Amino acid sequence: MKQNISHNLYKRTIAYFLAITATAAGLSTALVVYVDPFFHYHKPLPGFPYLVDNQLSQNPGMAAHMEYDSVILGSSMTVNFQTTWFRELMGLNTIKLSYSGAFPRDIANIMEVVFQRDREEGNLKTVFLGVDVITYTGGVEETKYPLPEYLYDHNYFNDIQYVLNKDVILNYILRPLADPEPTDLSNVYASWWTEEYYSEEWVLHNYTSPEQAVEAAHPEAYLAAAEKNLDRNICPYIEGNPETEFVVFFPPYSILFWNDVLKENHLEATLEEYRYIARRLNSYENVEVYFFPDREEIICDLDNYADYSHYHPRFNRYMAECFAKKDHLVAKEGEEGISIDEYLAHMREIAENFDYEELLSRK
Repeated sequence: MKQNISHNLYKRTIAYFLAITATAAGLSTALVVYVDPFFHYHKPLPGFPYLVDNQLSQNPGMAAHMEYDSVILGSSMTVNFQTTWFRELMGLNTIKLSYSGAFPRDIANIMEVVFQRDREEGNLKTVFLGVDVITYTGGVEETKYPLPEYLYDHNYFNDIQYVLNKDVILNYILRPLADPEPTDLSNVYASWWTEEYYSEEWVLHNYTSPEQAVEAAHPEAYLAAAEKNLDRNICPYIEGNPETEFVVFFPPYSILFWNDVLKENHLEATLEEYRYIARRLNSYENVEVYFFPDREEIICDLDNYADYSHYHPRFNRYMAECFAKKDHLVAKEGEEGISIDEYLAHMREIAENFDYEELLSRK
Protein backbone atom coordinates (compact mmCIF):
# COMPACT_ATOMS: atom_id res chain seq x y z
CA MET A 1 0.00 0.00 0.00
CA LYS A 2 2.69 2.42 1.07
CA GLN A 3 4.64 1.43 -2.00
CA ASN A 4 1.67 2.28 -4.26
CA ILE A 5 1.23 5.66 -2.54
CA SER A 6 4.92 6.46 -2.96
CA HIS A 7 4.78 5.40 -6.59
CA ASN A 8 1.72 7.55 -7.27
CA LEU A 9 3.33 10.51 -5.50
CA TYR A 10 6.43 10.07 -7.61
CA LYS A 11 4.37 10.02 -10.82
CA ARG A 12 2.41 13.12 -9.76
CA THR A 13 5.63 14.96 -8.92
CA ILE A 14 7.10 14.12 -12.31
CA ALA A 15 3.86 15.15 -14.00
CA TYR A 16 3.80 18.47 -12.12
CA PHE A 17 7.46 19.07 -12.97
CA LEU A 18 6.88 18.35 -16.64
CA ALA A 19 3.78 20.56 -16.66
CA ILE A 20 5.67 23.42 -15.02
CA THR A 21 8.58 22.99 -17.41
CA ALA A 22 6.29 22.91 -20.44
CA THR A 23 4.43 25.99 -19.19
CA ALA A 24 7.68 27.87 -18.61
CA ALA A 25 8.95 26.88 -22.05
CA GLY A 26 5.65 27.95 -23.62
CA LEU A 27 5.70 31.31 -21.86
CA SER A 28 9.34 31.86 -22.81
CA THR A 29 8.60 31.01 -26.41
CA ALA A 30 5.54 33.26 -26.51
CA LEU A 31 7.47 36.16 -24.98
CA VAL A 32 10.43 35.86 -27.35
CA VAL A 33 8.20 35.45 -30.41
CA TYR A 34 6.04 38.42 -29.38
CA VAL A 35 8.88 40.84 -28.61
CA ASP A 36 11.28 39.20 -31.09
CA PRO A 37 14.42 41.11 -30.07
CA PHE A 38 16.37 39.67 -33.00
CA PHE A 39 13.55 40.49 -35.48
CA HIS A 40 13.52 36.88 -36.62
CA TYR A 41 9.76 36.71 -37.12
CA HIS A 42 8.55 40.27 -37.55
CA LYS A 43 9.47 43.95 -37.58
CA PRO A 44 9.98 45.81 -34.27
CA LEU A 45 7.01 46.43 -31.99
CA PRO A 46 6.17 50.13 -31.86
CA GLY A 47 7.64 51.72 -28.75
CA PHE A 48 9.62 48.75 -27.46
CA PRO A 49 13.16 49.87 -26.44
CA TYR A 50 15.07 47.30 -28.48
CA LEU A 51 18.77 46.87 -27.76
CA VAL A 52 20.55 46.47 -31.10
CA ASP A 53 24.17 45.50 -30.52
CA ASN A 54 24.56 41.97 -31.87
CA GLN A 55 25.50 42.01 -35.54
CA LEU A 56 25.62 38.25 -36.02
CA SER A 57 22.22 37.63 -34.46
CA GLN A 58 20.25 40.75 -35.34
CA ASN A 59 21.38 41.56 -38.88
CA PRO A 60 19.49 38.75 -40.63
CA GLY A 61 16.22 39.66 -38.91
CA MET A 62 16.65 43.34 -39.73
CA ALA A 63 17.46 42.45 -43.32
CA ALA A 64 14.34 40.30 -43.59
CA HIS A 65 11.78 42.48 -41.81
CA MET A 66 12.83 46.14 -41.63
CA GLU A 67 11.54 48.65 -44.14
CA TYR A 68 14.34 49.97 -46.37
CA ASP A 69 15.31 50.53 -49.98
CA SER A 70 19.11 50.61 -49.52
CA VAL A 71 21.68 48.84 -47.35
CA ILE A 72 25.15 49.57 -45.98
CA LEU A 73 27.35 46.48 -45.91
CA GLY A 74 30.93 46.00 -44.78
CA SER A 75 33.25 45.79 -41.81
CA SER A 76 33.83 48.14 -38.88
CA MET A 77 34.84 50.67 -41.52
CA THR A 78 31.08 51.15 -42.04
CA VAL A 79 29.73 51.15 -38.48
CA ASN A 80 29.84 54.92 -38.05
CA PHE A 81 27.64 55.74 -41.01
CA GLN A 82 24.32 57.19 -39.90
CA THR A 83 21.47 56.12 -42.11
CA THR A 84 19.79 59.51 -41.76
CA TRP A 85 22.60 60.97 -43.86
CA PHE A 86 21.61 58.80 -46.80
CA ARG A 87 18.04 60.09 -46.67
CA GLU A 88 19.27 63.67 -46.34
CA LEU A 89 21.83 63.43 -49.16
CA MET A 90 20.29 60.91 -51.54
CA GLY A 91 16.66 60.42 -50.51
CA LEU A 92 17.28 56.78 -49.55
CA ASN A 93 15.70 54.81 -46.72
CA THR A 94 18.81 52.95 -45.67
CA ILE A 95 19.58 50.21 -43.16
CA LYS A 96 23.05 49.41 -41.78
CA LEU A 97 24.04 45.74 -41.64
CA SER A 98 27.73 45.91 -40.74
CA TYR A 99 29.88 43.02 -39.50
CA SER A 100 33.07 43.95 -37.68
CA GLY A 101 36.00 42.25 -39.39
CA ALA A 102 33.74 41.04 -42.19
CA PHE A 103 35.10 38.60 -44.74
CA PRO A 104 33.53 38.39 -48.19
CA ARG A 105 31.60 35.33 -47.03
CA ASP A 106 30.03 37.38 -44.24
CA ILE A 107 28.88 39.86 -46.88
CA ALA A 108 27.47 37.06 -49.05
CA ASN A 109 25.56 35.56 -46.11
CA ILE A 110 23.70 38.78 -45.39
CA MET A 111 23.24 39.62 -49.09
CA GLU A 112 21.43 36.30 -49.46
CA VAL A 113 18.88 37.48 -46.90
CA VAL A 114 18.68 40.99 -48.38
CA PHE A 115 18.05 39.77 -51.91
CA GLN A 116 15.62 37.08 -50.80
CA ARG A 117 13.54 39.91 -49.35
CA ASP A 118 14.04 41.93 -52.53
CA ARG A 119 12.76 39.04 -54.65
CA GLU A 120 9.54 39.25 -52.65
CA GLU A 121 9.20 43.04 -52.47
CA GLY A 122 11.38 44.32 -55.32
CA ASN A 123 12.33 47.74 -53.98
CA LEU A 124 16.07 47.54 -53.28
CA LYS A 125 17.70 50.53 -54.95
CA THR A 126 21.29 50.64 -53.68
CA VAL A 127 23.88 48.55 -51.87
CA PHE A 128 26.73 50.53 -50.30
CA LEU A 129 29.60 48.06 -49.95
CA GLY A 130 32.88 48.74 -48.18
CA VAL A 131 35.75 46.59 -49.47
CA ASP A 132 38.72 45.78 -47.22
CA VAL A 133 41.40 44.25 -49.42
CA ILE A 134 42.93 42.43 -46.44
CA THR A 135 39.91 40.15 -46.10
CA TYR A 136 39.75 39.28 -49.79
CA THR A 137 42.91 37.22 -49.41
CA GLY A 138 41.06 34.77 -47.14
CA GLY A 139 39.20 31.60 -48.02
CA VAL A 140 35.87 31.81 -49.82
CA GLU A 141 34.04 30.12 -46.92
CA GLU A 142 35.89 31.97 -44.16
CA THR A 143 33.83 34.09 -41.77
CA LYS A 144 35.04 36.32 -38.97
CA TYR A 145 32.91 34.53 -36.37
CA PRO A 146 30.78 31.34 -36.45
CA LEU A 147 27.24 32.15 -37.59
CA PRO A 148 24.16 31.33 -35.53
CA GLU A 149 22.81 29.37 -38.49
CA TYR A 150 19.33 29.01 -36.95
CA LEU A 151 18.81 32.75 -37.47
CA TYR A 152 19.86 32.65 -41.12
CA ASP A 153 17.91 29.64 -42.37
CA HIS A 154 14.18 28.98 -42.78
CA ASN A 155 14.03 25.98 -40.47
CA TYR A 156 11.79 26.92 -37.53
CA PHE A 157 12.50 23.66 -35.74
CA ASN A 158 16.00 24.77 -34.78
CA ASP A 159 14.70 28.10 -33.43
CA ILE A 160 14.60 26.50 -29.99
CA GLN A 161 18.11 27.94 -29.62
CA TYR A 162 16.50 31.39 -29.89
CA VAL A 163 13.13 31.11 -28.17
CA LEU A 164 14.44 29.17 -25.14
CA ASN A 165 17.61 31.21 -24.74
CA LYS A 166 17.91 32.79 -21.30
CA ASP A 167 20.41 35.40 -22.53
CA VAL A 168 17.88 36.57 -25.11
CA ILE A 169 15.21 36.97 -22.43
CA LEU A 170 17.44 38.55 -19.79
CA ASN A 171 19.63 40.80 -21.96
CA TYR A 172 17.38 41.69 -24.88
CA ILE A 173 13.89 41.76 -23.35
CA LEU A 174 14.04 42.28 -19.58
CA ARG A 175 17.12 44.50 -19.42
CA PRO A 176 15.83 47.01 -22.00
CA LEU A 177 12.52 47.14 -20.15
CA ALA A 178 14.33 47.88 -16.88
CA ASP A 179 16.34 50.70 -18.43
CA PRO A 180 14.39 51.83 -21.49
CA GLU A 181 15.96 54.13 -24.06
CA PRO A 182 14.59 54.99 -27.49
CA THR A 183 15.95 52.73 -30.22
CA ASP A 184 18.10 54.74 -32.65
CA LEU A 185 18.35 52.43 -35.64
CA SER A 186 20.11 55.12 -37.67
CA ASN A 187 23.28 54.72 -35.63
CA VAL A 188 23.37 51.07 -34.59
CA TYR A 189 26.74 49.40 -34.06
CA ALA A 190 28.56 52.75 -33.84
CA SER A 191 32.05 52.41 -32.37
CA TRP A 192 32.54 53.05 -28.66
CA TRP A 193 35.45 55.46 -29.09
CA THR A 194 34.77 58.94 -27.78
CA GLU A 195 36.50 62.09 -29.01
CA GLU A 196 39.59 61.76 -26.82
CA TYR A 197 40.53 58.48 -28.47
CA TYR A 198 40.93 60.09 -31.88
CA SER A 199 44.44 61.38 -31.40
CA GLU A 200 47.95 60.77 -32.65
CA GLU A 201 49.13 60.14 -29.09
CA TRP A 202 46.60 57.36 -28.51
CA VAL A 203 47.19 55.74 -31.90
CA LEU A 204 50.98 55.71 -31.57
CA HIS A 205 50.76 54.44 -28.00
CA ASN A 206 48.90 51.35 -29.22
CA TYR A 207 50.83 50.78 -32.44
CA THR A 208 53.81 48.48 -32.95
CA SER A 209 55.68 48.65 -36.24
CA PRO A 210 56.42 45.23 -37.79
CA GLU A 211 59.94 43.97 -38.40
CA GLN A 212 61.25 44.55 -41.89
CA ALA A 213 60.62 41.54 -44.14
CA VAL A 214 63.47 40.68 -46.50
CA GLU A 215 61.59 38.85 -49.22
CA ALA A 216 58.95 40.76 -51.18
CA ALA A 217 55.57 39.22 -51.93
CA HIS A 218 55.00 38.51 -55.61
CA PRO A 219 52.92 41.28 -57.25
CA GLU A 220 50.18 38.76 -58.04
CA ALA A 221 50.31 36.98 -54.68
CA TYR A 222 46.79 38.01 -53.64
CA LEU A 223 44.98 37.91 -56.95
CA ALA A 224 43.91 34.25 -57.01
CA ALA A 225 42.22 34.53 -53.60
CA ALA A 226 40.61 37.86 -54.53
CA GLU A 227 39.29 36.36 -57.76
CA LYS A 228 37.76 33.39 -55.96
CA ASN A 229 36.12 35.61 -53.35
CA LEU A 230 34.62 37.86 -55.99
CA ASP A 231 33.47 34.88 -58.05
CA ARG A 232 31.79 33.16 -55.12
CA ASN A 233 30.71 35.85 -52.70
CA ILE A 234 30.23 39.20 -54.44
CA CYS A 235 29.79 39.10 -58.22
CA PRO A 236 26.84 36.66 -58.31
CA TYR A 237 24.75 39.22 -56.41
CA ILE A 238 25.82 42.05 -58.71
CA GLU A 239 25.11 39.99 -61.82
CA GLY A 240 21.85 38.59 -60.48
CA ASN A 241 20.42 41.98 -59.53
CA PRO A 242 21.07 44.36 -62.44
CA GLU A 243 18.37 46.79 -61.27
CA THR A 244 20.19 47.38 -57.97
CA GLU A 245 23.07 49.86 -57.93
CA PHE A 246 26.19 48.80 -56.04
CA VAL A 247 28.26 51.65 -54.61
CA VAL A 248 31.61 50.04 -53.78
CA PHE A 249 34.24 51.94 -51.85
CA PHE A 250 37.73 51.40 -50.52
CA PRO A 251 38.06 53.07 -47.07
CA PRO A 252 40.95 55.34 -46.03
CA TYR A 253 43.21 53.51 -43.59
CA SER A 254 45.83 55.63 -41.86
CA ILE A 255 49.40 55.96 -43.08
CA LEU A 256 50.41 53.37 -40.46
CA PHE A 257 48.60 50.75 -42.52
CA TRP A 258 50.99 51.57 -45.35
CA ASN A 259 53.93 51.41 -42.96
CA ASP A 260 52.84 47.83 -42.24
CA VAL A 261 52.57 47.12 -45.96
CA LEU A 262 56.09 48.42 -46.62
CA LYS A 263 57.63 46.72 -43.59
CA GLU A 264 56.00 43.42 -44.50
CA ASN A 265 57.16 43.96 -48.09
CA HIS A 266 53.90 43.52 -49.99
CA LEU A 267 53.33 46.97 -51.48
CA GLU A 268 53.19 45.73 -55.07
CA ALA A 269 50.90 42.85 -54.16
CA THR A 270 48.55 45.16 -52.24
CA LEU A 271 48.38 47.74 -55.02
CA GLU A 272 47.72 45.00 -57.58
CA GLU A 273 44.91 43.63 -55.45
CA TYR A 274 43.30 47.07 -55.29
CA ARG A 275 43.69 47.33 -59.06
CA TYR A 276 42.18 43.93 -59.75
CA ILE A 277 39.16 44.34 -57.48
CA ALA A 278 38.46 47.88 -58.72
CA ARG A 279 38.66 46.92 -62.40
CA ARG A 280 36.65 43.74 -61.94
CA LEU A 281 33.79 45.42 -60.09
CA ASN A 282 33.86 48.58 -62.18
CA SER A 283 33.25 46.52 -65.32
CA TYR A 284 29.59 46.08 -64.31
CA GLU A 285 27.13 48.71 -65.46
CA ASN A 286 25.33 48.71 -62.10
CA VAL A 287 28.52 49.34 -60.07
CA GLU A 288 30.26 52.55 -59.04
CA VAL A 289 33.68 52.33 -57.38
CA TYR A 290 35.05 55.01 -55.05
CA PHE A 291 38.68 55.25 -53.92
CA PHE A 292 39.50 56.94 -50.59
CA PRO A 293 42.83 55.36 -49.48
CA ASP A 294 44.90 58.15 -51.09
CA ARG A 295 43.15 61.04 -49.32
CA GLU A 296 46.42 62.43 -48.00
CA GLU A 297 44.78 65.08 -45.83
CA ILE A 298 42.95 62.27 -43.98
CA ILE A 299 45.39 59.39 -43.78
CA CYS A 300 48.52 61.34 -42.83
CA ASP A 301 46.94 62.98 -39.79
CA LEU A 302 46.68 60.46 -36.96
CA ASP A 303 44.41 62.81 -35.02
CA ASN A 304 41.77 61.52 -37.45
CA TYR A 305 42.09 57.95 -36.13
CA ALA A 306 41.51 55.83 -33.03
CA ASP A 307 43.94 53.15 -34.21
CA TYR A 308 45.91 52.43 -37.37
CA SER A 309 42.80 51.92 -39.51
CA HIS A 310 39.63 53.22 -37.81
CA TYR A 311 38.82 56.80 -38.73
CA HIS A 312 36.63 59.41 -37.05
CA PRO A 313 32.88 59.28 -37.88
CA ARG A 314 33.17 62.62 -39.68
CA PHE A 315 34.88 60.75 -42.49
CA ASN A 316 31.92 58.41 -42.79
CA ARG A 317 29.90 61.57 -43.31
CA TYR A 318 32.49 62.78 -45.81
CA MET A 319 32.24 59.56 -47.82
CA ALA A 320 28.44 59.70 -47.83
CA GLU A 321 28.68 63.22 -49.24
CA CYS A 322 31.10 61.95 -51.89
CA PHE A 323 28.65 59.23 -52.94
CA ALA A 324 25.97 61.90 -53.37
CA LYS A 325 28.26 64.20 -55.40
CA LYS A 326 30.14 61.44 -57.28
CA ASP A 327 33.46 62.65 -55.85
CA HIS A 328 36.48 60.30 -55.83
CA LEU A 329 34.74 58.05 -58.32
CA VAL A 330 36.94 55.62 -60.25
CA ALA A 331 36.35 56.11 -63.97
CA LYS A 332 35.16 53.12 -65.93
CA GLU A 333 37.38 51.95 -68.78
CA GLY A 334 37.07 54.28 -71.74
CA GLU A 335 35.26 57.00 -69.77
CA GLU A 336 36.56 60.38 -68.63
CA GLY A 337 37.73 60.80 -65.06
CA ILE A 338 40.42 59.46 -62.76
CA SER A 339 41.34 55.85 -63.47
CA ILE A 340 42.28 53.29 -60.86
CA ASP A 341 45.86 53.41 -62.20
CA GLU A 342 46.03 57.14 -61.42
CA TYR A 343 44.62 56.67 -57.94
CA LEU A 344 47.13 53.90 -57.24
CA ALA A 345 50.04 55.91 -58.61
CA HIS A 346 49.14 58.65 -56.14
CA MET A 347 48.80 56.08 -53.36
CA ARG A 348 52.25 54.67 -54.19
CA GLU A 349 53.76 58.15 -54.10
CA ILE A 350 52.30 58.84 -50.65
CA ALA A 351 53.27 55.44 -49.24
CA GLU A 352 56.83 55.46 -50.52
CA ASN A 353 57.69 59.09 -49.67
CA PHE A 354 56.12 59.49 -46.24
CA ASP A 355 58.56 60.02 -43.35
CA TYR A 356 57.55 57.10 -41.13
CA GLU A 357 60.68 57.38 -39.02
CA GLU A 358 59.87 60.94 -38.01
CA LEU A 359 56.26 60.01 -37.20
CA LEU A 360 57.22 57.00 -35.10
CA SER A 361 59.85 59.02 -33.24
CA ARG A 362 56.95 60.90 -31.59
CA LYS A 363 55.82 57.71 -29.89
